[in-house]
Amino acid sequence: MAKGELKKRLSLVDLSLLGIGSMIGSGWLYAALNSSGYAGGNTGWAWTLGAIIVLLIGLVSAELSAAIPRAGGFVRYPNYSHGNIVGFVIGVSSLLAYTSTAGVEVEAVRQYALYWWPALGHSDGNPTTLGFAVQIGLLVIFFLLNYWSVSVFGRVNTIITTFKFIVPLITIVTLLLYFNSANLQVPPAPPGGAHGVFTSLTGAGIVFAYLGFRQAVDFASEAKNPQRNVPIAICIAIAVSFIIYLALQYAFMGAVPSDVLTAHGWAGLKAIFQSPYADLARSLGLMWLINLILVDAVISPAGTGNIYLASAARVLFALARNGHLWKSAGEIDEKSGVPRGALWLALILSIAWTLPSEFQVWGGLIGAVTSATVFTYMPGPVTLAAFRTHLPELHRPFRLPMAAILSPLSFVASTLLIYWSGWPVNEILIPIFIVAWLGYALLTRKSPTYKQDIACSWWLLAYYVAMLILSKIGTFDGLNLLSTPLDMIIVTVVALICYYWGAKTSIAKPIIVEE
Repeated sequence: MAKGELKKRLSLVDLSLLGIGSMIGSGWLYAALNSSGYAGGNTGWAWTLGAIIVLLIGLVSAELSAAIPRAGGFVRYPNYSHGNIVGFVIGVSSLLAYTSTAGVEVEAVRQYALYWWPALGHSDGNPTTLGFAVQIGLLVIFFLLNYWSVSVFGRVNTIITTFKFIVPLITIVTLLLYFNSANLQVPPAPPGGAHGVFTSLTGAGIVFAYLGFRQAVDFASEAKNPQRNVPIAICIAIAVSFIIYLALQYAFMGAVPSDVLTAHGWAGLKAIFQSPYADLARSLGLMWLINLILVDAVISPAGTGNIYLASAARVLFALARNGHLWKSAGEIDEKSGVPRGALWLALILSIAWTLPSEFQVWGGLIGAVTSATVFTYMPGPVTLAAFRTHLPELHRPFRLPMAAILSPLSFVASTLLIYWSGWPVNEILIPIFIVAWLGYALLTRKSPTYKQDIACSWWLLAYYVAMLILSKIGTFDGLNLLSTPLDMIIVTVVALICYYWGAKTSIAKPIIVEE
């Protein structure tokens, strides 16, 4: 493979549409129903809290990516600030998060396509052999769209995102004509309240719906004027998506027929609304809206899956550039400017994510994907604090205001999201990261930077162990040995200890490789 350079062809509009296009995917099709079951009329608070948390994380990322534009930046920055062990473990979480998201989206496409093609799934919603083949075929199409150049990818995404805007807006306006404010007074299933709001952030896919802001960071090396455009694109994507999602949530809740809601309750709607907006339109007799939603239900997640396969390639490319994958994954095709070796690997891993039976239904993936992704955001504030201390002269086109407050607050918010994901998710993910930490530490003892790497990474191991224990004994599907809000106070204290520990033990003289 020839060695080339990433092409700087993406404008501010392209970056913003990448973020918005990846946010308006399968999230809008399912999150309103799921979050209603957890929080009822309080769901608006969950969307608002989710937007604030993601904006905090996004602003931290904006400073880092504006100062150091890198493809797959979420993987590169921890390696710069804390060395190879931290960089490798965050790379593992990124690999899980990014490659699995494309699998989530093709699963959503297949589930909605069942309306036209019942042979794609069994009666329980799981895919048939044909269903698996269709999911894999979609991923191959995404691969081909990304293979030729970032310009082709950008043009296709702009067209799809434009369509993805139109359908939710039509849905909002139409459903508001049937709005019944009394629906918002119907309580959710217990426990509801604040617990329901916090649970819905991850369990209902609310944070998952916002995660697309990271696309501007991942494609920073391919952006025109990234120092200016990346921070602006992050804010635009989050703001636009928040407005659309909040309007969709209340339009959905207000339009549910009162007799249906009385009979089933918010949580019970899952049993009769397999495809929420399409089934709601059917209950209202809006056949034209059903067809429009079903078309969009295939196009929206497909467009998002296309974006995330491209992002997964950039993350794998970043891992290779950090020295954690073979060199061919870190090379760029000279003619197209695409990291094709990494793209091939992203395709293989994304296909693998669609196969395990445990993760065949879209809803089963959400908690794991969201939590794995938050684990990749978590080091960002620590890296920002480290760079503020050790690289004060670094040119920062965007500088996070009140960083001494907002940076640790962002870390605490990320940690709470992990905790709210619940024990069933964390008992799977956190041991993987602990094993990755221990394995890399044991296998690289002869590395010339080993002493520095190990000294800069103890905080991360302690963080994982503490979060595993707290999740096990906590109130989110744990043993309930801690009461609320004591559990979240302890989680916050642990997060702050690890934040300042990580910032204190970062590399004294970070080496930023010019690319």
